[in-house]
Amino acid sequence: MSKLNHLLLNPLLMPHLIQCHDVVLEDVDVVKAIVEYVNRTAIEVLILGAAAKGGLLRRFKVKDIPGNVVKGVPDFCTVYVISKNGKISATRSASRLAPFIHPLRHQFMQQGNAKSNTGEDSLNTPSRGSLSGIPKPVSDLPMSNLQSDTLNMKSPFTHRKGPNGKPYEISQPDTDISFVSSGRPSIDNMFPSFADNYDSGATPPRLSGFSDFEAQNFEPIPLGRRSLDIMPSELSFLSMEGDRASFSSTPDDVAAEMRRLKLELKQTMEMYSTACKEALTAQQMAMELQRWKTEEQRRLEDARFAEEAALALAEKEKAKSRAALEHAEAAQRLAELESQKRINAEMKALKEAEERNKVLNKLSNSDFRYRRYSIEEIETATDYFAQANKIGEGGYGPVYKCYMDHTPVAVKVLRPDAAHGRQQFQQEVEVLNCIRHPHMVLLLGACPEYGCLVYEFMSNGSLEDLLFQRGKTPPLSWQQRFRIAAEIGAGLLFLHQSKPEPIVHRDLKPANILLDRNFVSKISDVGLARLVPPSVADSVTQYRMTSTAGTFCYIDPEYQQTGMLGIKSDVYSLGIIFLQILTAKPPMGLTHHVERAIEKGTFNDMLDSSVPDWPLDEALNLAKLSLKCSELRRKDRPDLSKVIMPELERLRTLGEENPCQSALYSSGYSTNHSQASVSQASQHE
Repeated sequence: MSKLNHLLLNPLLMPHLIQCHDVVLEDVDVVKAIVEYVNRTAIEVLILGAAAKGGLLRRFKVKDIPGNVVKGVPDFCTVYVISKNGKISATRSASRLAPFIHPLRHQFMQQGNAKSNTGEDSLNTPSRGSLSGIPKPVSDLPMSNLQSDTLNMKSPFTHRKGPNGKPYEISQPDTDISFVSSGRPSIDNMFPSFADNYDSGATPPRLSGFSDFEAQNFEPIPLGRRSLDIMPSELSFLSMEGDRASFSSTPDDVAAEMRRLKLELKQTMEMYSTACKEALTAQQMAMELQRWKTEEQRRLEDARFAEEAALALAEKEKAKSRAALEHAEAAQRLAELESQKRINAEMKALKEAEERNKVLNKLSNSDFRYRRYSIEEIETATDYFAQANKIGEGGYGPVYKCYMDHTPVAVKVLRPDAAHGRQQFQQEVEVLNCIRHPHMVLLLGACPEYGCLVYEFMSNGSLEDLLFQRGKTPPLSWQQRFRIAAEIGAGLLFLHQSKPEPIVHRDLKPANILLDRNFVSKISDVGLARLVPPSVADSVTQYRMTSTAGTFCYIDPEYQQTGMLGIKSDVYSLGIIFLQILTAKPPMGLTHHVERAIEKGTFNDMLDSSVPDWPLDEALNLAKLSLKCSELRRKDRPDLSKVIMPELERLRTLGEENPCQSALYSSGYSTNHSQASVSQASQHE
């Protein structure tokens, strides 16, 4: 609770005397207290001091009390705001009369009227009831009992004491009417009888009501309501003209006041503009800070999400890495097991090979299961290797035709510069001396001292010569071709199923397929054959060689790249031979051309044109089987005994059921062809 001491004036608009009365209003809100008091007492004229415009108060944003009072007072009250220099800084005129007159005001008005009748009022101020056109209000009637009780009301500050026995202390009023004009006498000077009623050292009491005010013996001052009919120019007592009685204001003062107000307005507008700019700048900065804060929050969120995603990804990668590591460890263990298994198999194979070599060496020195010819016998039979008796030449050496023991034979003589010739000789002797098969060339004898081999003579030469019709030989019929294919497969299967060790030919090709006088085909030139240990053939199915051997276009690609030898290495060569039997074309790129022709439906154009009556369906089936045999990967090739031989037997049976009518082949056509391969592509170990 704060004490507010404001001087409320009821001006009588007298030229020399203004009778005042101090009223203390207690309230938290100053403006509210003044406005309520004006409404309650129907004050018609209110004069206020202007608010201070100092920088300190402006900095603390002190409330503009006069301005708020001007806005809040009722419309029957005229308000004047007086600045420090005594000039009017703001005013607001009443638009209607007061609705009633307070009893205190009514008493003053009666005393004023009485004094005006005695001639003490030189201005002859008219009473409220004398105003033209205004009826006398109800408040002008004599006071009632309620009004008497109000007049007898006492203040606790003057009639009560505190718990300590001392009277209550009240503060001096904050303002005095003397600030209105420094040249005008104060209230104490104008009312000495009012001030003499109290001791010089005592503080005059402030009234919260009207009882103490009415108890004082004031001189009757006539009050009127001229404030509603008098223009502001008539209130010359508010100007800084001293104690002059006239209330007129000059045009220069008005102009100066207008200039001052304009200057203040300009300054106020500049200050307002500056404040607006500062507010706008502050708002922009606040928005920028908010945007920056939002952006930072978004970045933090993004960073957090990115971190979470990175952590999740890292966890996934760790899991993948662990799985991959476990898989790699498992694969490494399997590889180590497989490698150890292969090493054991190879070691076992090497031991078996060493034992076999020892046995073969003993046999070669003591066992003569083949006919041994001396070099003199071979020289005599070949007429000392005359060129007239030479019928061919291979990688091992030249081949001569001669007669031994009254039988036509073919003698293969080791060439001096033949690579691994001695080893090949030994290998072929061992293989052919141990096996006998209708479709394997028969070894009659040998001269081990000079590396000469004596074979049975094959009068129709090689399959390569007949397919390409060298020496003007007639073409083979499709019946003979199917039969030859079946015979080659049977001879090769015999080698693969030989006991105790399978034999891999490694150099199977049309030049090593020889035909006798009845066109019966036999496999020759087994000098490059390898005996694969049965333990390797059964478990690993592959046998690693330190170097590859064979003829280009017929050698197994997987064996050529890895050196891993198996019985299916001969199956690849067999597929190429079958395609040549069907097409009579060179082996280079033959599988690709046949496959494209089958896809395009032009396989008939790929068949050998020298045979006019091909059974197209059977030929197509044999071609597809040949393509399967010539697959690049060994595991994709079919099995010789279970897949290939049944189909070849079916084709041979088909040829036997449809015999060839050619007189040439029925009479057993025979020519003097070499049984030795003329191809120089054989590679020896």
